[in-house]
Amino acid sequence: MLVLSELLTNAGRHARVSPGREIETRYVAEPAGLRIEVHDASSDKPEQRMPDLDACDGRGLVLVAALADRWGVSDRNGPGKVVWAEWSYVGPPHPVSPAAPGGPPPSGAAE
Repeated sequence: MLVLSELLTNAGRHARVSPGREIETRYVAEPAGLRIEVHDASSDKPEQRMPDLDACDGRGLVLVAALADRWGVSDRNGPGKVVWAEWSYVGPPHPVSPAAPGGPPPSGAAE
């Protein structure tokens, strides 16, 4: 949630575009992880920087880099860019056991 908030905040603050050019988010579940994307119509690409210690802003992409496995900026179809962040699954997904209390009985189980 923090990464999404930072990417949306950057788009809202810095992607100054004409009305009707909304910011769009996408969430993509991939076999090896999760990707979030924030699309906007501005061609200005964000750059990670180290803010002054007493600055009140400028830490968003530092947080994104610290929390995501990877992040970057890509072109998109039409005007603007996509700023994205990705996470890899640490291990195999944890399946829900059909025999869990309160769950349905396993398929083919005697009733």
